[in-house]
Amino acid sequence: MVVKLGVPSKGRLMEKTFEWFSERGVTLSRAGSEREYSGAVEGIEGVELVLLSASEIPRELAAGRIHMGVTGSDLVRDKLASWDSKVIELAPMGFGHADLIIAVPKAWVDVDTLDDLDAAAAAFRARHGFRLRIATKYHHLIREFLKQNGVADYQLVDSQGATEGTVKNLTAEAVADITTTGETLRANHLKILNCDPVHRSQATLFKSRMAHWTDDTRATLVTLKDMLGLGD
Repeated sequence: MVVKLGVPSKGRLMEKTFEWFSERGVTLSRAGSEREYSGAVEGIEGVELVLLSASEIPRELAAGRIHMGVTGSDLVRDKLASWDSKVIELAPMGFGHADLIIAVPKAWVDVDTLDDLDAAAAAFRARHGFRLRIATKYHHLIREFLKQNGVADYQLVDSQGATEGTVKNLTAEAVADITTTGETLRANHLKILNCDPVHRSQATLFKSRMAHWTDDTRATLVTLKDMLGLGD
């Protein structure tokens, strides 16, 4: 049995993951054309590369279909309930940095903090008869964050496209999304609330607690962790 390692299948996240492993003596590569989701591993025996979308990797780790995986720490925390009972963080990888934030229209001159947002949400519901809508892909993380900070009278609406455009398109009053520079938010006349980010995300190597670990795969894991400089 081999250790199955899930890695993002395309884009900068895949390239940076390949570089990160290569710098530590493990060469990952695509096998075949870009349309084929198969890969190769050199430098260590007993590891099989599985190319998946970053959003699929948390699910595959939790299902035990892959032993290890690289994905954003935000995705694991949002997609997996009680995530730390299903996976273990082995290493933050130092790239793919982004902050999950909440943003409101710049025109809301009196709304700069979470307390301001709570007051605005209550006033919005009193005025319009329905809760203020926050567009996001990150329902679990945002709901927990707002609950912890005492914000009520809102509803989350799902956004799988350009979240920043939902306010302009009148399908939401605020947004919660990942950002690196904030430029897209500013271009859409939005401002980030003055509070800590909901989550500071980066690419992270995870180990599945749910996968079937044999003596062989455990031995391979020990060798791989040693090569990657991860210790015990």
